[in-house]
Amino acid sequence: MNRIEEEGDLLRQVMNLIANQFGSNCEVVLHDLTKDYAHTIVDIRNGHITHRTIGDCGSNLGLEVLRGTVEDGDRFNYVTTTADGKILKSSSIYLKDDEGKVIGSICVNYDITKTVQLEGFLKQFNQYDVHQEEVFANDINSLLDYLISQACGMIGKEPSNMTKDERVRFISFLDSKGAFLITHSSERICKLMGISKYTFYSYLESGRCQENSAKASGEESAHHPAEK
Repeated sequence: MNRIEEEGDLLRQVMNLIANQFGSNCEVVLHDLTKDYAHTIVDIRNGHITHRTIGDCGSNLGLEVLRGTVEDGDRFNYVTTTADGKILKSSSIYLKDDEGKVIGSICVNYDITKTVQLEGFLKQFNQYDVHQEEVFANDINSLLDYLISQACGMIGKEPSNMTKDERVRFISFLDSKGAFLITHSSERICKLMGISKYTFYSYLESGRCQENSAKASGEESAHHPAEK
């Protein structure tokens, strides 16, 4: 398979199977990750769960897979919450072409809000964690807003008050989350920080060099462990 459309009929059959088996509390989403990330959803069942429709964007986890921050993106039975307070148990698998490049994903989001509310022990059974892992946004700007908010929280300052080193860390964090796969995201960060495109790319390259250096040091330590 080299394009999602090649197996479109089969994938939609699988989506129908899952949606009909688990009913209206189960959202099933098909993403074509070769498209602009602002419009990756090409099919969806029970979109009322996250209020998304065909043509909406992917989540922050998909960005990390495309960026390469996460190599094996398949995840099963992780728990997250929506903006309107629903608690979801989710699973996602990533589809690859014949060369092993990620081109799409199928995501299942089951609304477990009522079961969590029914019994205290169900909360433990469903592994409910108040920390939100995945964000479901209707538009790409909302997704970028979330990533920027995460980055600001990590630094503990607004971008306008950051030092050079903090700005490098800020941009490096966004880079690791795949934020710069979003069209025009770099322009927005430049405006937010009041820096030029040249300065932005200088900070971005500095962050990537630090990341590669840290990886190389880790690999060297693994091959040459210290004597005890």
